[in-house]
Amino acid sequence: MSSTPNGQWYPPEWPARIRALAHGELTPAAPRRAATVLLLRDTGAGGPAVHMLRRRTSMAFAGGAYAYPGGAVDPRDERPVAWAGPPLAEWAGRLGFGAGEEAAAQAVVCAAVRETFEEAGVLLAGTSAGTVVADTTGDDWDADRAALVAHELSFADFLDRRGLVLRSDLLGAWARWITPEFEPRRYDTWFFVAALPEGQRTRNVSTEADRTVWIRPAEAAAGYDRGELLMMPPTISTLRGLTAYGTAAEALAAAGGRDLTPVLARAELKDGEIVLSWPGHEEFTKHLTPVAPPATGSPATAPPTTTGESTA
Repeated sequence: MSSTPNGQWYPPEWPARIRALAHGELTPAAPRRAATVLLLRDTGAGGPAVHMLRRRTSMAFAGGAYAYPGGAVDPRDERPVAWAGPPLAEWAGRLGFGAGEEAAAQAVVCAAVRETFEEAGVLLAGTSAGTVVADTTGDDWDADRAALVAHELSFADFLDRRGLVLRSDLLGAWARWITPEFEPRRYDTWFFVAALPEGQRTRNVSTEADRTVWIRPAEAAAGYDRGELLMMPPTISTLRGLTAYGTAAEALAAAGGRDLTPVLARAELKDGEIVLSWPGHEEFTKHLTPVAPPATGSPATAPPTTTGESTA
């Protein structure tokens, strides 16, 4: 991991991979659809806290970085479920899908709800359109959660067996980011906000995390700025966006007006250096010295040389 003055996640192989992509030596992987949830809890003065987990350092993607509960869409997330909230056609339009892609939109929303249950033990569902489960602890809930994680149980079957309705109205679409083309593991990720349902509590049940915290967005952002908390650009960007709101309800109310244009990093070769940027997010811009390809092996194994950091 390259050292930076802040906590921006920056894999050392990026410059070599960027160079390989620019010279046609690297074929971008197709991004998988994914969803993640900024789960909020009111704390009184100082604004709401957000639930974050720290990915294990052994993880191949973003090891050691702080993130939110989330993961890739399961193809079975398209299976019909009992649904409350905006109709699927409305969700499809909001998430950027075209006409006739309601099933794809449902899959993204289902993935958001499913992953929050799998990784935090919190379930945005109820026995009716106006209720929400008050407690998801106990051996029977843990058994179902483990079966979902192991792909032994589909989310649709889980909800149906328990007679539950998915509460899509408890979610607000917040942002959309796509992993850079030079990354070997790529995701097209929708970020959502949601309030912790009354009676439920988060638990550290993710096999991918070694720590979970409730922290105010401003405090987490300050930790990132000091270089104490490692985060990917979309994580710190969404945290900064939350600092303007005093309650979870205010953040949810603001979600409908958020721009969901996908953010995709751009890498350009200029005057002998790589300029890596995320359009609309200047604080993440980096100026990197290109690296020559190694004599043998993958073109993505040489270490980087950083000539400049964030422009912000």
